Amino acid sequence: MTCVNRRDLGLLVLRVGTGAVLAAHGSQKLGGWFGGGGIEGTTAAMEAMGFHPPKHSALAAGLGEAGGGILLALGLATPAAGAAAAGTMAGAVAVHAPAGFFAMGGGYEYPAFLGFTAAAIGVTGAGRYSLDHATGHVLDRSWVVALAFAGSALAAAAVVGRRAKAQASAPGEAVDEGVQ
Repeated sequence: MTCVNRRDLGLLVLRVGTGAVLAAHGSQKLGGWFGGGGIEGTTAAMEAMGFHPPKHSALAAGLGEAGGGILLALGLATPAAGAAAAGTMAGAVAVHAPAGFFAMGGGYEYPAFLGFTAAAIGVTGAGRYSLDHATGHVLDRSWVVALAFAGSALAAAAVVGRRAKAQASAPGEAVDEGVQ
């Protein structure tokens, strides 16, 4: 009989907790659950925040959070899930950065924490108590880690860069930074 491994148990708790938070946050964007705006409200918010095209940005944010969160919680395709969630949170950090670090003042503390946590889980792996382990790690190979994080970083840089460029070319327009 095997003894419970504390490291793997800790990863399970961290994965499920982080994944649940991300999934709930993403479901607000996609389905309007938990008081969220749904895809229509999120699309309007993305447009107001300077993300273009706004509907694609809303879908990407919702899927990155909800999909990445669900996969993290399950421990399935963990590198891709962690990378997707971290990349999505990079966009949220960009929105909140002008307000400083602390969430109390509208800053980027919370999305940064979620992004770093998701990235750490994606790099570390899901542990023994996961679907990745149950499937022989077919979706959790070292090349998947490298590819997922490189792709997520490039996508996040492109989206955040395009938003920054659009904001710089339209300095007189107000941007609502309260939704993300």
